Amino acid sequence: MDDPEKDNPPNIETEPMFIIGWREWVGLPDLNVRQIKAKIDTGARSSSIHAFDVETYMQDDIERVRFSIHPFQNRDDVHINADVPILERRHVRSSNGEVAERIVIRTQLEILQRRAFVDLTLANRDAMGFRMLVGREAIRNHFLVDPAASFLAGRHHRRKKRR
Repeated sequence: MDDPEKDNPPNIETEPMFIIGWREWVGLPDLNVRQIKAKIDTGARSSSIHAFDVETYMQDDIERVRFSIHPFQNRDDVHINADVPILERRHVRSSNGEVAERIVIRTQLEILQRRAFVDLTLANRDAMGFRMLVGREAIRNHFLVDPAASFLAGRHHRRKKRR
């Protein structure tokens, strides 16, 4: 006998999947980050962003975090301040095998003018090649990754200085 649940599993996304490259300019609209260069890493489960001046506090029985972001690699003169609720604290294994507790926030991620919620761990990524890492949980059911392509969502355009 045919099982309709098996043939038509629940929670299947019906939206088309879009192709992105292994690195992309992405936005974080809830954090006022218009563009930040991110490595799309299907080998990493979680996503992470470079955060500094991290300070946690309580407000109305909700734990919150204030932090700053350098959205451009090799530029410490530009920073964006954020203040959001903490989703949780999570133990994360870094690429070198060390386990550390990290603060996790939930925010919107924008790629190719599509938005999806993403859980971001706050970390010091100063020594890394990218200020942001987008893991497979963030792109699952939304995007396919072409490992030979870069910036399929478009290139970053610098504002010209006014004279």
